Amino acid sequence: MKAQLMEPKSVVEMVPQILNLKKILVPIDFSPMSKKAFHDALRFAERFGCEIILLHVIEPETAIAGTPLAVDIFAQPEEDMSAAKAELACLAASSHKHANSFTSTVRIGHAPNEITKAAKEMDVDLIVIATHGYTSWRHLCIGSTAERVLRTAPCSVLVVREKEHEFC
Repeated sequence: MKAQLMEPKSVVEMVPQILNLKKILVPIDFSPMSKKAFHDALRFAERFGCEIILLHVIEPETAIAGTPLAVDIFAQPEEDMSAAKAELACLAASSHKHANSFTSTVRIGHAPNEITKAAKEMDVDLIVIATHGYTSWRHLCIGSTAERVLRTAPCSVLVVREKEHEFC
């Protein structure tokens, strides 16, 4: 059996058929990097004609060493949820020229766990997540949400780095 040499344009046209993406989950913490991940996900969604699900996770306040606070005098989960939903709606509206369908959701919990659970429950095909690129001792001490999601995700994960090239 001989390998066939294909023209670059025909290879690019086959990519949507091979990957068969229908849903892309984009965790958003409203940082510039997570917004960059959102814009990269938009490009994928345009190419594959799929839905984008925006997810924001509100993490409960904890004391040192991960122990929950005994009295949570600053917690305002309803206000946090409302603000996050409004910001997600603005983010989706900012890309109104795109014909993609958007869904947004806000969850409360540990971000890596909630992202993974959402990906399973919503049956997503790809997670596009930003990383802040922590290295050395910071990586060892606090870990990375993107890394934890990468290890436990039920689907493929695209990690968007700060100093990478732009997708065409």
